[in-house]
Amino acid sequence: MLREALPKIVTPLPGPKAKEIIARREAAIPGAIKCGYPLVIKRGEGAMIEDVDGNLILDWVGGVGVLNIGYSNPQLIDAVKEQSEKYFHAMMNITTHERYIELAEKMNEIVPVRGDKKKTMFVNSGAEADENAVKIAKSATGRPNIIVFTGAFHGRTQMTMAMTAKKAYAIGMGPFPDGVYRAEFPNLYRRPEGMSEAEAIEYYVNKLEEVFIEATPKDATAAIVFEPVQGEGGFIPAPIEWVKAVRKICDDNGILMITDEVQSGWARSGRMFASEYYKEAGCAPDIMTTAKSIAGGLPLSAVTASAEIMDAVTAGTIGGTYCGNPVSCAAALQVIDVMTKEDYPAKARAIAEKCTAKFNEWAKKYDVIGDIRGTGCMMGIEFVTDKAKKTPAADLVASIVNAAVKKGLILEAAGTYNNVIRFLCPLCVTDAQIDAGLEIYEEAIKECL
Repeated sequence: MLREALPKIVTPLPGPKAKEIIARREAAIPGAIKCGYPLVIKRGEGAMIEDVDGNLILDWVGGVGVLNIGYSNPQLIDAVKEQSEKYFHAMMNITTHERYIELAEKMNEIVPVRGDKKKTMFVNSGAEADENAVKIAKSATGRPNIIVFTGAFHGRTQMTMAMTAKKAYAIGMGPFPDGVYRAEFPNLYRRPEGMSEAEAIEYYVNKLEEVFIEATPKDATAAIVFEPVQGEGGFIPAPIEWVKAVRKICDDNGILMITDEVQSGWARSGRMFASEYYKEAGCAPDIMTTAKSIAGGLPLSAVTASAEIMDAVTAGTIGGTYCGNPVSCAAALQVIDVMTKEDYPAKARAIAEKCTAKFNEWAKKYDVIGDIRGTGCMMGIEFVTDKAKKTPAADLVASIVNAAVKKGLILEAAGTYNNVIRFLCPLCVTDAQIDAGLEIYEEAIKECL
């Protein structure tokens, strides 16, 4: 069975069938939609792919965090089939469908935002969720501005391109919306030299305070938006003491705190949502967005906040045609059921423990490993050419990713300098597959040094 299989390359990538299909892709699809992996999927199960040429490949990217529950989960297939046989679509502005309500009720139970009573709305992508969260915050507070951070990635709509730090994702797309201001994110690995972690957190809090002086006054700021673990920014976790400070700033000034859990959500962090750590520490967000693994691969995303915040939104400013599609909602309800019954957060913690131990071994063996970090199973390794200077090793990372896929393991780069390799393996991966993946990963490192 494919879901239990181990990586096996039977023909060099890309194989003959894959070459033909990739050539068709190049002729039919814009080149700006890039793909650097020389394979074409035929089917997928668990954390494994079989390509059109019969190669078996272990996927440690999972659609960039979409497949926490794995490829083609049988229970999801049944749930989607059952709903699709009733109706594919019903727009909530026209006719109420119960799947939307059931999923909203479930999200209101499990999402760790502030408020005794919560409400949830659905859209179709992470970018849409983030953009709607901003609209909700502006409408609820009556304020025009937001603060985001260096290293942030929030999407590719016009608003979320403005929110996203790395402008490689937005070349030639300006002018961008006004009212988006940026503070420095607390990257403790790259903190100013000589500072302790505690001193660095104070430094980054002060940097945030400077934005209120130099860019947007506190009484003009609707929300502060951040990822609990930065994704494209390099898998950088927000230190809990910094989050507490942000929460206090928000509370003292009528500002809403928004956590973007598009990538960190759905058991990846060792909790169902990383914001649960904040709730436990007394600094839960006001609004939370989530997407990616919410529906096992079907388009869906969500914004959850207190009823007080949601009910303050001006009618007609949120919603849309496909938002909360019933088939996607049925899949999401099944994802929650499976992840709860099978304790996916515990799976994430166990995988993280195993991989972190191996990554730490590598750090002692290979001088190119500068930092190992993350939260739960959302982990990254930052590669450098000089440990003292922390010089980014982007070319090495590109070589490792390329070497690994040819051996049967899909890895992906991340980070402001493209020198981090992220770990987003489906959480249903087997122990044997983790061992095989770690072996290939280290072989690729050795080969590229």
